[in-house]
Amino acid sequence: MTDQAPVAYSGPERVLSGVQPSGALHLGNYLGALVKFTKLQHEMDTFIFVADLHAITVWQEPARLADQVREITAAYLASGLDPEKATIFPQSAVPAHAELAWIFNCVARLGWLDRMTQFKEKSGKHKERSSVGLYTYPVLQAADILLYKATRVPVGDDQRQHLELTRDIAAKFNHDFGAEGYFPLPEALTQGPGSRIMSLRDGSAKMSKSDPSDNSRLNLLDEPDLIAQKIRKAKTDPEPLPETLDELKGRPEAENLIGIYAALDGRSAEQVLAEFAGQGFGAFKPKLADLAVARLGPVGDQMRRLMADPAEIDKVLARGAERAREAAAPTLAEVRRQVGFWGA
Repeated sequence: MTDQAPVAYSGPERVLSGVQPSGALHLGNYLGALVKFTKLQHEMDTFIFVADLHAITVWQEPARLADQVREITAAYLASGLDPEKATIFPQSAVPAHAELAWIFNCVARLGWLDRMTQFKEKSGKHKERSSVGLYTYPVLQAADILLYKATRVPVGDDQRQHLELTRDIAAKFNHDFGAEGYFPLPEALTQGPGSRIMSLRDGSAKMSKSDPSDNSRLNLLDEPDLIAQKIRKAKTDPEPLPETLDELKGRPEAENLIGIYAALDGRSAEQVLAEFAGQGFGAFKPKLADLAVARLGPVGDQMRRLMADPAEIDKVLARGAERAREAAAPTLAEVRRQVGFWGA
């Protein structure tokens, strides 16, 4: 052992992220992920995939899965992702994800996975009935990221633990195989405004496509009238809007709606409060409904247009998959050589 510091990764900046094709995308996905993806594509090399390998860790209807992949892709494109700038592809179309995940399964330690809180939350009381894939999917996430040597990963609070696991796997691989500096130790990209959109029915719960109440979320494919109706019905409290964020504390539904308005309008919550301070929700909600319709309506229209032409979406996915395979091939080839596989 020496006291030498590990060799730092010296490759280019690259960002990678993806969304699972399971359930309808909603406002939280749009503000927390899709809008940010469109900005990142102008700042660095960007890989955005549809995470269909992750999706099947729980049951997916096989007849629907390909269409769900197309729907996510349509949302990417409708939100402003440019397939000429960003590499957009289905995860399962790049077999290197699965092969690298297996190699990383042999690098990661069981104790590391035992500490992953998301598995405990998702499996609940039925751990023994959960798939092995659900248990090991953080290792697949590490393969997703490191296959492209991504240096930046947009993550919410619930995924930070998985990014730390990715860093641990990268560091252990680099050390074990004498490849210091080969894999980067990726950093989290802070998500900023709109990163935590809460349910319209419960300001203490995150907006989710798995919530049984459709009124809890604004889906990207909701028609304008339905968007406005859901906002009118959104849970609030009887107090007028205050002047400061401190005064919003303890009012989760009010805080959520102010945050949604700010994220949709590209302003700070403080600026929104300055405009609406002293007003009740009877005045605020119609303004929020108009803003949400103006922002989400065109996205839904464009998604519907794209989904009516699945062949065009498939062309985008095929081109992206080819680019992703080309980018992934050198990494996997070098990993196979480092591990000592025959023919590598």
